[in-house]
Amino acid sequence: MDIPIPKKRFTTTRVLIGLGVLALIAFTVYTFKLQGGASKLNVEAERITVSTVTKGAFRENIPVNGIVYPISTIYLDAQEGGRVEEKYVEDGAMMKKGQPILKMSNTDLELNLANQEVAVFNVLTQMQYTKNIAEQNSMNRLNQMADVDNALIEAERVHNLNKKLFEEGAIGKQDYMSSENLFEYQKKRKKLAEDILNQDKSSMSQQIEQATESYRRMTNTLQLMKRKVGDLIVRAPVDGQLTSLDSEIGQSINKGDRLGQLDITSGYKVRADIDEHYISRIFPGQNAEYVTKDKTYILTIKKVYTQVVSGRFQVDMVFEGAAPENIRRGQSLQIRMNLSEETTALLLPRGGFYQKTGGNWIFKLSEDGSTAYKTNIQLNRQSPENYELMEGLSVGDKVITSSYDSFGDVDELVLK
Repeated sequence: MDIPIPKKRFTTTRVLIGLGVLALIAFTVYTFKLQGGASKLNVEAERITVSTVTKGAFRENIPVNGIVYPISTIYLDAQEGGRVEEKYVEDGAMMKKGQPILKMSNTDLELNLANQEVAVFNVLTQMQYTKNIAEQNSMNRLNQMADVDNALIEAERVHNLNKKLFEEGAIGKQDYMSSENLFEYQKKRKKLAEDILNQDKSSMSQQIEQATESYRRMTNTLQLMKRKVGDLIVRAPVDGQLTSLDSEIGQSINKGDRLGQLDITSGYKVRADIDEHYISRIFPGQNAEYVTKDKTYILTIKKVYTQVVSGRFQVDMVFEGAAPENIRRGQSLQIRMNLSEETTALLLPRGGFYQKTGGNWIFKLSEDGSTAYKTNIQLNRQSPENYELMEGLSVGDKVITSSYDSFGDVDELVLK
């Protein structure tokens, strides 16, 4: 009968393998401690961007997109309705003030004008007739007044003569009293004739004044009608460029319909969309910059549209001085909106590192440039080129500003 031999748990091979694993673990722990507990990553130097911290002028600004518009746009609306009979110009034409753009016809309006002209003529004829009647009545009254004056003078002469003869006893009392009564009658008659003449003058003057006022009002109405008919010819209100003319010959136009627009080309404005985050920091009079290859142009905010749409609001800006010669209506411009005055600060160039670190830390290069390690920093304001650095770095320090997406969570980079 065979006797079973107990199997050994710890063989020489197993012991050696265990000792090897323990040695490897110990070596790894030793290496980690020797490196201060920091994880490393080898990085090719040509695949990263190294920037230097500098000190210089800093102004907080943000980039915004602006669209070029004419300095002013006048919309052409139909003052009167009608049918388009003729177009004198086409879109894009340069217009002078008062130059005709198109002509419309309106039979009802033209008939009303003709009726108003007839009415004014009738009133004028009636007023002339009234004046003639007044003049004739005045002549008749004056003739009557002359007869009354003559009769009064004669009655006074006879009365004075009879009075003298009566005092001398040459005539009787009856003849004297008769001449006296006639004299008093003629005086009353003159007084009555004067009152009638004055009343007629006042009445005729009032009639003529009323007729004149009626004629004046109807004349004003006629002038208004002429202007309304004149509005059937649409003219340029100012010098400018006709950029839209939405009407064709034969088309019926209603009063108030939009016919087109006229752009004043003496200057340009730029309308920009800005994130609502900055609405409390944007105000009229604030400056912005448009930079070309050879010149920087200054713009000033003239109007802020406070209505927020889709998280953005708009501003209108105008160029200080002459606008760039090569810009055109509808062109898109890259504008720097200044949010602060120019100051001196530590400058850290912008880069892709910010998306990973949020501006809380950055990889700083060692003095020999062979490694880079995490360094805590504090950033404040920003411009399209730089961040304003508050602490963590000094002038001349070199840092990696390119993207950190491929670095993982390592604490140190070894540059190869």
